Amino acid sequence: MLLAIDVGNTGTVLGVFHGPELTWHWRMATRKERTADELALLFGGFLEQQGLSFSRQITGVAIASVVPDQTHELREMVSRYFGFDPVVVEPGTKTGIAILTDNPREV
Repeated sequence: MLLAIDVGNTGTVLGVFHGPELTWHWRMATRKERTADELALLFGGFLEQQGLSFSRQITGVAIASVVPDQTHELREMVSRYFGFDPVVVEPGTKTGIAILTDNPREV
């Protein structure tokens, strides 16, 4: 199962995908001061509602974020609590989606 995390300036959306299907999703407020440990408690609570955990079912994490402080803390949280590195969508990440602008790194 894939945990997808989309961090916006005011809200963060989490989704769990089982294959191509979005199975569960949650919303929470984005707070740039949240630490990796605080995020782990929040995410663990959401997952636990559905009988999921960091170590049992989640085999991958993908992060898209416009909040650099949270991107850093999310990387740390995933590494510490899931035991692997997340895929972070950022400039240079090969997504297979063409960005048709003069300077794609600005998007």
